[in-house]
Amino acid sequence: MVIKPTPWNRRQLLNRCGMGMGALGLAPLLNPATAAPSPLAPKPPPRRATAKQVIHIFLNGGPSHVDTFDPKPLLQTYQGRPLPVDNLPTERATGNAFPSPYRFARYGESGLPFSEIFARTGECADDICVVRSMYADVPNHEPSFLLWNCGEARLPRPSMGSWVTYGLGSENQNLPGFVALCPHGLPTQGAENWRSAFLPGIYQGAHIDTQFSAIDKLIENIRNGTLTRPQQRAQLDLLLAANRFHLAERGHDPNLEARIQSFELAYRMQTEAAEAFDIEREPQYIRDMYGETVQARTLLLARRLVERGVRFVQVWYSGGQPWDNHDNIQIHGQLASQIDQPISALLKDLKQRGLLDETLILCGGEFGRTPTVELPRPLLNSGKQLGRDHNHHGFSVWLAGGGIRGGHVHGATDETGWQAVEDRVHVHDIHATMLHLLGFDHEAFTYRYAGRDFRLTDVHGQVVHSICRSA
Repeated sequence: MVIKPTPWNRRQLLNRCGMGMGALGLAPLLNPATAAPSPLAPKPPPRRATAKQVIHIFLNGGPSHVDTFDPKPLLQTYQGRPLPVDNLPTERATGNAFPSPYRFARYGESGLPFSEIFARTGECADDICVVRSMYADVPNHEPSFLLWNCGEARLPRPSMGSWVTYGLGSENQNLPGFVALCPHGLPTQGAENWRSAFLPGIYQGAHIDTQFSAIDKLIENIRNGTLTRPQQRAQLDLLLAANRFHLAERGHDPNLEARIQSFELAYRMQTEAAEAFDIEREPQYIRDMYGETVQARTLLLARRLVERGVRFVQVWYSGGQPWDNHDNIQIHGQLASQIDQPISALLKDLKQRGLLDETLILCGGEFGRTPTVELPRPLLNSGKQLGRDHNHHGFSVWLAGGGIRGGHVHGATDETGWQAVEDRVHVHDIHATMLHLLGFDHEAFTYRYAGRDFRLTDVHGQVVHSICRSA
């Protein structure tokens, strides 16, 4: 049998077959029963959950626990003198005791102490659980960022937001299930902090630079200036059909699947994202409650996103590592002044809307800072002795909502603030507890890759039941 070559070139073939290929792409839209299930479709948790979504407020750079949530009056006693314990090894050399320049006061019926730089947050003390006995692995930003956000300090692993959206999907199919709000560029380690790694690409975080307010700058290419919506849909249907043919010939291809899903999500976002990211739609009294800072706008956006069903929202203070105050700890006060009121507003706003009970809030940095002054070194801290070095031996984070026991302090550092000594909690333990509140057994929640079952907590982690309202 002789097969004659077609008289058409590739362009002519596409012209003649385009309608048929477009119809193939359109079929799932006309008959949803034939459509492939969305990987972001909401899924029930395997266990009883007290939280449905997460807002992670990351004070990147390492906020000092002894200047924020863990008062240490002994430092005043030893001001300018060596502490009665040896200085522990950190990234840089430190010297004598350095008392906090900030006053602490007790708040709420629980009497939780907060620094004056977080006085507005202190107004919500009875909803907050402060974990004062945190510890991490090393006193360096890069591995500590990845440990907090991905559960692994060195190797590429999925971020916790990717794990959560993989496990639960999202309640809103027109917005990403995982959004990373970070104003003024990228933080240290960039997009690695919200990567999906070996999980399907649809679960990677979508970065939004919230220094901007216009939707076209918040989300690049959100509007198509050339094609109408029906024309875009026809174009996307044709592309979808071609990609499906390509996929059928090659079998399972996670990268191609992720690209197909990203095209579809980008198309759907054109209608809903403009509304979700427009805080001008909020009443003036709500905007006044949050304030006028970039961090205020970012946290208000976080509330709007979880309210619309986004599963995991990560709020970065800003790009880089702004809380890394080696030179002058007084900068902590300036930083806190931009986010203290917005944090308080977020907690109160979620509570008045009935969302706090189902939204887990986690706030803190990658480690704390030393109770001793950092010694001056050329080219490192301008010869000043007003700051603190990194401290992974002991620090604080706080949680609220989503089944957390409010008005409670868990664990303790020693009397100087150097290291966690009572009911110590590792970063892996926080991850295990977060998954527990979302309805997962962190040891059973796995993904098979390269012949091994991986999990967010790797081979570590214990649920901290004492900080949960119902163990």
